[in-house]
Amino acid sequence: MDDFAANEPADPMEEEPAPELSLSQVLDDVDRFLETLSETKYNFNPPEVPNSVESFLTIVEKNLAKCDSKNQEKDLSFYECLIRISRLTSLFSGFKTHPLIATPLNRSSSALHHSMSLLDSEFRTILESGIHNQNQNNSSDPKTPKASKQPPFGTHQHENSDRGGVQEEEFPAYSLVSISKMNRIATAMISLGYEKECCMAYNMIRNDVFNHELDKLGLTHTSIEDVQRMQWENLEGEITAWIDILSRCYSVLFSREMKLCNSIFSEYPSVSKRLFSDVAFAVTTRFLNFAEAVALTKQSAEKLFKFLDMYETLTEMIPVIDTTNHPRDLKGDICAAKSLLGEAAVSIFSDLEYSIRRDHTRTPVPSGAVHPLTRYTMNYLKYACEYKDTLEQVFLDHQKMEEGNAGAGKCNQPDGEITEDANEDGKPKTSPFSMQLNIIIDLLDENLEMKSKFYRDPALRYVFLMNNGRYILQKIKGSTETNHTIGANWCKKRTTDLRQYHKGYTRESWSILLQCLSHAGLLVHGKVVKHVLKERFKMFNSMLDEIHKTQSTWIVTDKQLQSELRVSISAVVIPAYRSFLGRFQQCLSGGRQTEKYVKYQPEDIEKLIDELSRY
Repeated sequence: MDDFAANEPADPMEEEPAPELSLSQVLDDVDRFLETLSETKYNFNPPEVPNSVESFLTIVEKNLAKCDSKNQEKDLSFYECLIRISRLTSLFSGFKTHPLIATPLNRSSSALHHSMSLLDSEFRTILESGIHNQNQNNSSDPKTPKASKQPPFGTHQHENSDRGGVQEEEFPAYSLVSISKMNRIATAMISLGYEKECCMAYNMIRNDVFNHELDKLGLTHTSIEDVQRMQWENLEGEITAWIDILSRCYSVLFSREMKLCNSIFSEYPSVSKRLFSDVAFAVTTRFLNFAEAVALTKQSAEKLFKFLDMYETLTEMIPVIDTTNHPRDLKGDICAAKSLLGEAAVSIFSDLEYSIRRDHTRTPVPSGAVHPLTRYTMNYLKYACEYKDTLEQVFLDHQKMEEGNAGAGKCNQPDGEITEDANEDGKPKTSPFSMQLNIIIDLLDENLEMKSKFYRDPALRYVFLMNNGRYILQKIKGSTETNHTIGANWCKKRTTDLRQYHKGYTRESWSILLQCLSHAGLLVHGKVVKHVLKERFKMFNSMLDEIHKTQSTWIVTDKQLQSELRVSISAVVIPAYRSFLGRFQQCLSGGRQTEKYVKYQPEDIEKLIDELSRY
């Protein structure tokens, strides 16, 4: 404009126009006026508004009008002007009824509102670029897309600075330039009274960005109804994804979000804390809604371990929540979801007890083998005991809840520790989970005892009890967690029971055979009654053949039990037969008669016994 005016011919009759003020002069005059205005008490006549204020508002309005232009005045500071516009609006408001103030008040108020709208628009645009940059998978140095509206007075002189030493890789969706811009915008909006609008934009968009990231990771949007209708195979896959994504969320994404929030709102820590909490609360609620929906599905034994996996994942979140000092009761919500999963786990586990009670099948397992119920129950318990610490806590909380303890399910145990009261003798009480485990195994014992009575052969009954008893004992001893939970006393009792079953089997099978080798009735007045002796040999041969034929179909799967049976049977039968044979064989006529009645030699019997114990 100065160049254009210098080329015009002067009109001697026309008044010389006032020289145009520079921005620095305008700002200096505006500052002096603001000081004077601030010292003028309300309800008194305000000082006259100087031309410099009019010029300042005109400059601001012009630049706001052409805020989309690329040819902006680089020497003007938008944020410095904003501060003065805000102060003018605030001080003018004290004289808003005065006719001299109405016009400049309307102009400054309109300029301030327009400026905040532009900042809000740019703030939202940069925040929304997070979704765009995530889609591009450019985590090294994503570029911020051009904003729909640029600040009307150019860029800040420090926009490329690294604020607070933040490393670029911490914000894969935003460049450092973007972080710096959002920081200046947020600081300006909050300091000038637009905190609500700034926070609303941040919450809404960061929730969208976060949910977009979770969608990319595979977290689906499922309602309670969807979960209820889902087949277990599909739901199991959803739970696995839920666990993986939640773990990543709390180990990586939340940490990154907190740093982002702290960087953007570095001048307002309390705002940063609240905003991060709001985002974390909204995201976590999505996870918790799914967990609660899963806990409410129809219960079945196969679901227990996935429920416990979810329970453990939520437990691992608690320390993270504690370190972030959420002002909202996020920890309480997590504990409520944990409680639902825990109660569902207790109910599912307890169903195993009811299923054993209800098992009244009367058909015996062929050959005295390990019963399917035994295999299923013990393998289930073994797997369950891999979650021993978790189930201890779950059943302890359940016990407190049943006893009416108001603190149950409130995460009142630090770091998930389990505290057990002591008995009068100072020894720790048996934990609720250990008690439940013992109840189930005792019920299994009773059920097996009942099933053993369906065998007609008493010896086979004891083989069945030995097989199942040994299987139970080996499963318990083979798992450190199960063995520790059940306790050494139970194992000692079970070992004693197995010895009794072993004795019962020997008595019902081999002791009867040994009666054939009794000397009673063989001697009359010191002489051997040959026909009785012959009958004894015939009876022994017949019974041994029958035992071999019958027991060849029986099953003893445990190698150690096979060896114990072989040793014990041989130790009882072979010495007795060898002694009987050595004493009475010569009483038979030699040749064909001996071959007719003495069918087996001790070595033959040992071979037969060895064959039986290999099944």
